[in-house]
Amino acid sequence: MATYLIGDIQGCYQSFRKLLKAFQFDPEQDTLYLAGDLINRGPESLATMDFVLSHQTSIKAVLGNHDLHFLAVANETRASNPKDTFNDILNSQNKSDIINWLQEQPLALYFNDPQCFLSHAGLPPFWSVPRALSYAEEVSQIIKSDHADHFYGSMYGNEPRFWHEQLIGNQRRRCITNILTRMRYLDSQQGLEFNCKSPVGEQPEGLLAWFDLKNHDYQSKIAFGHWAALQGSTPRQELIALDTGCVWGGRLSAYRLQDSRFFRVNAAE
Repeated sequence: MATYLIGDIQGCYQSFRKLLKAFQFDPEQDTLYLAGDLINRGPESLATMDFVLSHQTSIKAVLGNHDLHFLAVANETRASNPKDTFNDILNSQNKSDIINWLQEQPLALYFNDPQCFLSHAGLPPFWSVPRALSYAEEVSQIIKSDHADHFYGSMYGNEPRFWHEQLIGNQRRRCITNILTRMRYLDSQQGLEFNCKSPVGEQPEGLLAWFDLKNHDYQSKIAFGHWAALQGSTPRQELIALDTGCVWGGRLSAYRLQDSRFFRVNAAE
């Protein structure tokens, strides 16, 4: 019985199955937690989600920005863009089941043994784990509600760049969502910076990776996807970077919580 965290699949179904074979996934014994961006940009979003739903008792996920974008398009509150590759889901008879399953997935999770926080983009230095989980739940509640269309309609945009507890309404939910699903770099005032996707060390002066700001305490492991340019490399063993660029021809990665072991396979697509 083991728990695995898996990085951004993004519709790379053949790579996903190859990775599961590499660590001999047993759906009767093991549990998978997917670190968001299950779909989009890769060739087989529908096949990926059909597999997930067929094993949903042993597969869970946190939502990533691509998953949320799909939900907005499926809800008809956002137009698809030319780079999207989830029309196979939109045209599928399983579309409603896939939407319903995704809407039930949180933006953040916490494991107690061993202690580990999981979200698509990480944990900002100005939030504790309990606060991050609470804020994530605020967004999850509206995604599950009859007012989800209002959230999807206001979800897009880079403002506000600074988190304040006093934020309310759409601005508050957008900021929470951006932090948990899009964050990479922060400026010296801890403002979100979305334009830079470079590896750490190649960013413009004045920007720091969210995990390099001083007030992180790392009492828990922090697992995240979203940042393919890191190629799984982080400055501390408590930081678990799961996105290793499979959809760009890199690798797909899994991390076993019980013994901190990584499993990686080259992209099969």
